[in-house]
Amino acid sequence: MNRIDKKFQELRQQGASAFMPYVCAGDPNPELTPKLFLTLEEAGADLIELGVPFSDPIADGPTIQRASERALKHRISLQQILEIVKTLRQKTDIPIALMSYYNPIFRMGEESFCKAAQAAGIDGVIIPDLPPEQAESLLKVAPQYNLATIFLVAPTSPPERMQLIASVSTGFIYCVAVTGVTGARATLSDEVAPMIAELRKHTDKPICVGFGISTPEQAIQVAQLADGVIVASAIINVAEENVDDEARLLADVKQFASDLAAGTKTVAV
Repeated sequence: MNRIDKKFQELRQQGASAFMPYVCAGDPNPELTPKLFLTLEEAGADLIELGVPFSDPIADGPTIQRASERALKHRISLQQILEIVKTLRQKTDIPIALMSYYNPIFRMGEESFCKAAQAAGIDGVIIPDLPPEQAESLLKVAPQYNLATIFLVAPTSPPERMQLIASVSTGFIYCVAVTGVTGARATLSDEVAPMIAELRKHTDKPICVGFGISTPEQAIQVAQLADGVIVASAIINVAEENVDDEARLLADVKQFASDLAAGTKTVAV
C-alpha cells in the first residue's frame, strides 16, 4: 500500500469521507505553492491533488485555465514541480495525487517520470487525456514505482466502461460529477448518485467525486455518497480574489477549506 491506500483504509474504518483540495502548482507563483499546500493540510485536507499547469487543459474550465496561465508565466516545469514536492516531503506525509495531461509525462518518458515521481514523494497520477485503452505501458510501469493510476468515470460512461476503468484504477476512482469541464456549480448534478450506485456494482475501490463541488453543503451531499470529495475551482476562486496579498489569500483559503473539510466529515454510505 502507498499513502493513498493507507488513508482510505483509515477513513473507511472511521466511517468518514476524504477531503481532497486541488492546488495548481505555480499559481499564482512557485514560491506560494508549498505555503498553500501546507495551509490546505492544516485546514483539514486528507489528500491533495496537485495540478501540473498545461497550455491546453481540455478538461478544465475557465478558473483552472486562468490558474495554469498564471503558473506558466513563471515557466514552471514538471521537473520543478517534482522538486517542490520533494521539499514538501520534509514537512508533510499527506498523500499526493499528481494531475497532469499526458504531454509533459510523454516528453519526460513514462519510466523516467514514474521513477522521478516516486523519488519526489508522489503517490498517484491522474491523466485526464489518457484513457485506459491507451495506458497499457503506463499501467505496466507505474506499479513498479508504487504509483497509483487513477482514471476518470463520467456520467456518460456505460456500465461496461465503468467496469474497465474500475479494473485498472488503483488508489481511487475519480468520478466526474458533470458532463463537461471543471468549474464551480450552483447545484450538485442529479447524475452523481446513480453514477456512483452503478459504479459500486463493479468495484469496492474508493470512489471520489470532483468537478463542480463548490460549497460545504454540496460537500456534505457528496460525502454521503462517495469516499472522497474533490474541490478545485471553488478554492481557486477564493485565492484569485487576493493574488497580490499572500497573507489574505492564505487566510481566506484556509477558512473556506476548513468549512469544506467539515462538510466531508459525515458518515460515508
